[in-house]
Amino acid sequence: MASNWTPDGWKAKEARHLPVYGDVEQLGAVETTLAKFPPLVFAGEARELKKDLAEVAAGRGFLLQGGDCAESFAEFHPDNIRDTFRVLLQMAVVLTFAGKQPVVKVGRMAGQFAKPRSAPTETIGGVELPSYLGDIINGVEFDAETRRNDPERMVKAYAQSASTLNLLRAFASGGYANLRQVHQWTLEHINRSPWGERFSQMADRIGEALDFMAACGVNPSTVPQLQGTNFYTSHEALLLPYEQALTRRDSLTGDWYDCSAHMLWIGDRTRFEGSAHVEFLRGVGNPIGMKCGPSLEPDALIRMLDTLNPAREPGRMTLIARFGHDKVEAGLPKLVRAVKAEGHPVVWSCDPMHGNVIKSDSGFKTRPFDRILSEVRGFFAVHRAEGTHAGGVHVEMTGQDVTECTGGAIAITDEALKDRYHTHCDPRLNGAQSIELAFEMADLLNLEMSEGRREAA
Repeated sequence: MASNWTPDGWKAKEARHLPVYGDVEQLGAVETTLAKFPPLVFAGEARELKKDLAEVAAGRGFLLQGGDCAESFAEFHPDNIRDTFRVLLQMAVVLTFAGKQPVVKVGRMAGQFAKPRSAPTETIGGVELPSYLGDIINGVEFDAETRRNDPERMVKAYAQSASTLNLLRAFASGGYANLRQVHQWTLEHINRSPWGERFSQMADRIGEALDFMAACGVNPSTVPQLQGTNFYTSHEALLLPYEQALTRRDSLTGDWYDCSAHMLWIGDRTRFEGSAHVEFLRGVGNPIGMKCGPSLEPDALIRMLDTLNPAREPGRMTLIARFGHDKVEAGLPKLVRAVKAEGHPVVWSCDPMHGNVIKSDSGFKTRPFDRILSEVRGFFAVHRAEGTHAGGVHVEMTGQDVTECTGGAIAITDEALKDRYHTHCDPRLNGAQSIELAFEMADLLNLEMSEGRREAA
């Protein structure tokens, strides 16, 4: 456990991007209520994820982390949860089968409600109101009452997270994730893309492999790894009153865990020395992610790692690079070299979304798919050059047939963005674009593995 740490110690540090609540007594009552609720996840599950991530850090796996930019109360529906889950399953199968790597699956789900914003207010038609900070804090509709920071929303977010986790656990272990169902995972709009056909062909090969195993006397129905999967949840630990209220001491080890999710991460805006968010997360036993962008210098990164993982525990830290397609190959190498030189065991993951936002000619915020793919390729190129493992990807995506990111094989145009632009915050990849990205990454993983074999020879 971290020394000199308490769950509320963050309050003595500088806290950026936290909402100001008008009724302090109401906030306290909500925190007390949440503190009495059951944990959403368990410490043992977080330790299992840490063990899986330790394998990735050692170069023996790949982290797939994806889901909504920001979950909403309005779009909460079992079909939406199911469709995002099964696209993540498809991506994982592509990376496992074509990329020949075990894949750790982590959803941006069951808690990804709060969002940092660049300005505390926004003005529309001459009216200035507080910015939308995520459904756990206020509402997206532009009126004074909805934009009021309401602590009671934390209770609703908890309830939605609990329901989402319940469904995800059922999907992961109740037969839906059985590899015999691989053909049934494909959504109709994915079948319309060229990558849908490639996935179908791969699914045929998986079926043939399962038939061969059965013929050899290995019954796939009794092999746990083929019957279900481990699926974990994560979100940015931004709203610290909520995170503190769900922090529990593990009865087995005596260590503290943030039981709102298996994995938490620190964003680019809250990653600084003296940060309340860093202070909070240094004391919990969960796996921790940290966004690393162009503003981060190597010395500062090493100090952060020394603070968050002083024992250098494998699987504890995931560094999520988010540079932009035109900056990754210039900015990432110095960070990779510094971490390698210091011997910190980390998972290097690529966030190709946040550095590639543009405003389209039609006025929509979007992310061109070619820029997303370019950053992923640059990320892999850096790790090949440095002799390190490109260990993961962190994407904002959905199983819904949205038109929010332009391009890809399905060729979403600027004009088509208005057709199904549903996000409450940032643009997401749809299912077809997500599968396309997975196949591209599988090819890059194969290239990394083949170069590693040549060097070993």
